[in-house]
Amino acid sequence: MNYSVVKGAGYVLVHVPDMVIHNGTTQTTERTLNPDSQYLKDIEKHLRSYDEVVNYLPNQIYIGNHRPEELREYKQPWYDKDVSHATRVGKLGEIMPQDEFIGLIKIVDVFDLVKLTREFTEDTKKKLEKHPLIREELISRLREGEDISDIKRLISEQGAEGLYNQGELVGCIKKAHDVDQNLSAHVLFENLVSKASGVLAALHLLDKNNIDPEEIDYIIECSEEACGDMNQRGGGNFAKAIGEFAGLKNATGSDTRGFCAAPAHSMVLAASLVQAGTFKNVMIISGGSTAKLGMNGKDHVKKGMPILEDVVGGFGMIISENDGENPILRTDLVGRHTVGTGSSPQAVITSLVTEPLDRSGLKITDIDRYSVEMQNPDITKPAGAGDVPNANYKMIGALGVKRGELERNQLNDFILKHGMEGWAPTQGHIPSGVPYIGFGRQEILEGSIERAMIVGKGSLFLGRMTNLFDGISIVMEKNPGKLDEEKEISEEKIRSLVAEAMRDFATHLLKE
Repeated sequence: MNYSVVKGAGYVLVHVPDMVIHNGTTQTTERTLNPDSQYLKDIEKHLRSYDEVVNYLPNQIYIGNHRPEELREYKQPWYDKDVSHATRVGKLGEIMPQDEFIGLIKIVDVFDLVKLTREFTEDTKKKLEKHPLIREELISRLREGEDISDIKRLISEQGAEGLYNQGELVGCIKKAHDVDQNLSAHVLFENLVSKASGVLAALHLLDKNNIDPEEIDYIIECSEEACGDMNQRGGGNFAKAIGEFAGLKNATGSDTRGFCAAPAHSMVLAASLVQAGTFKNVMIISGGSTAKLGMNGKDHVKKGMPILEDVVGGFGMIISENDGENPILRTDLVGRHTVGTGSSPQAVITSLVTEPLDRSGLKITDIDRYSVEMQNPDITKPAGAGDVPNANYKMIGALGVKRGELERNQLNDFILKHGMEGWAPTQGHIPSGVPYIGFGRQEILEGSIERAMIVGKGSLFLGRMTNLFDGISIVMEKNPGKLDEEKEISEEKIRSLVAEAMRDFATHLLKE
């Protein structure tokens, strides 16, 4: 088959310490239930500075400045270890500071819901004018700003949600309806943050991979938020909303939801659409989630740590027609957690990993790298959730032992060779397989690996509609060369056959 290819990837983080305090669900819930708690009094002392966030190795890996294997050179935890030569901009994206991001939220607001003070607008505009990817027509949308008294009135009298920077009120987001909770200021805040971080990811995706935005003809957005109103609360469409500001004027699109597994579902959908010839270039894009900020903050503060869930994440990738060069997506090697699979760890891993491999006669060891839930253990271990990627690799390796493809004493070597330490922020969908796409694509192009399996898993029971689990996987593989659509044989295979025929002919002559 003439498979589609992964043409590029991009990743962004946004440091939002004030949003941790005012918008993370753990903190907003605590403020409602226990407003005088010691946790709320202590939280500000446990927030990191922007420089500390930039100098954090997992964050530098996320934007492509360092490689995942470097984490093994440092003893955990990693949050107390600075990185040399850390920079804001990486090979795959950037880490944006909070003030500029608030300006970007205003820029992507098309209903005049976001109000910023004059002073903050003026300062932020100067900074964004220096940003290489924020175009002049976008910056002009900041306008002049408002009086602080008007912003305070919108918050106190009309249910607006405050926007804070360095502890000071700098703006607000208004509600868009008097009674519709789906258009409340809180929900619109979450959606605008997701949209703005998605736009930033899209701009970096296009820039870092030299993609013409006008060549994108379909967008799949796969975050965890849902925009709509009381008549269709998850109607969408984030995809076109992001495409509008990323300059994708020839694209249409839609939103795909699947909790944490949505990015992996989107890869399968995009690969299939391109392979079928429906679209030539599909962008998968996602912004991040304010609800997840400081999600494990209580445990971090209790252990005297900084609150590490202080960034909103975003990512994107381009899936295109086979160019004979970029890694292919094997749509015949898709693992599925079906309705009847069951929710035991062994059943989940079997359905997502070994079942698709069996269909192609591959062993567990034939996959060079598994990208699973790449959650950063610095965040999850203090909260009692353990090392999530390592637990996944142990289960995959154990299945390999059970299948006779590994010896029991080879299990640790399997984890080291085929696994990775986690580096992604706990933004729900963000860690689920896709943080490795940028690295995996490059490693395949360089020839250091041949195959990687991207595994996404999701918790459908969180929606209270079903107790089912969810998951899907797909294999990314070295491109054998573009296929002749009629003969369905690759250029590489043709060269191999010619060489084999010449060897046979030479052998025949020598025998004569």
